[in-house]
Amino acid sequence: MSAPEFARLRWCGRDVRVEVRWIAPEATAAPLVVFLHEGLGSVSMWRDFPERLCAAARCRGLVYSRPGYGRSTPRAPDEHWQPDFMHRQALEVLPALFEALGIDTAADPPWLLGHSDGGTIALLYAARFVRRCAGVIALAPHILAEAYGLASIRRARVAYLEGDLRQRLARHHADPDSAFWGWNDVWLDPRFERWSIEDEIAPIRCPVLAVQGLDDEYGTLEQVRGIARRVPQTRVLELPACGHSAHRDQPEAVIAASVAMLTEAAAAAAAAAATAHAAPDASGPAPSGRARAA
Repeated sequence: MSAPEFARLRWCGRDVRVEVRWIAPEATAAPLVVFLHEGLGSVSMWRDFPERLCAAARCRGLVYSRPGYGRSTPRAPDEHWQPDFMHRQALEVLPALFEALGIDTAADPPWLLGHSDGGTIALLYAARFVRRCAGVIALAPHILAEAYGLASIRRARVAYLEGDLRQRLARHHADPDSAFWGWNDVWLDPRFERWSIEDEIAPIRCPVLAVQGLDDEYGTLEQVRGIARRVPQTRVLELPACGHSAHRDQPEAVIAASVAMLTEAAAAAAAAAATAHAAPDASGPAPSGRARAA
């Protein structure tokens, strides 16, 4: 596993450092998959899953820790995230990270593979930047707050205060309090009980794979089925004997489904390009200085 690097960007009125790790960066012609971690995740908490998926799919990978997590800049002492924190990650931080790393998402749209909060961030990005996302693979994403999941988040609070959760998170975060309280406080904000992005995801046009474990303690099947109702090109994968982290509980199934989607998308793009190249252009040249209507 390669050593992490750091990107620098301006966010929330200050300079922040973002931990990143590249996978097969030399494969510049291959698709890029960007891995977005869960609410308590980081680069290291993915373990070897990104490498395994990228090897199977023959693609490049970018793994990063959001500000406040991993080895990235921790939250400022007076920084309290609001219920729109996932929107801000999708619409502010992720585009700024792409710019800092020189990733041209207009010319080469990436795939976004997100887990939990990361899955939600991926969906929000794809809904806003419709032409700058090749596809979304969402593992246990959230599109609405459920009492069922909020109860598990309350139990996590107890485990952090009274159990060994803080010690376990300290292995993956330079400042575990920054990661935990940033996530836990906002999810247990009373305003979050009404939180939903159900209507916001309808503009998504790229392929979507929505994965949910049947034993997920943080969400029910309504999360992925709700995505499919609003984004008709969604493929839903419901996994038995699987909790909140499908990439750890059922990695082979997740990798197989992800590779299938990436392969199908590449084949469809190649076929469309071949058709466009072969089709005669009977419309003549476009008027000078004006784009021809499609």
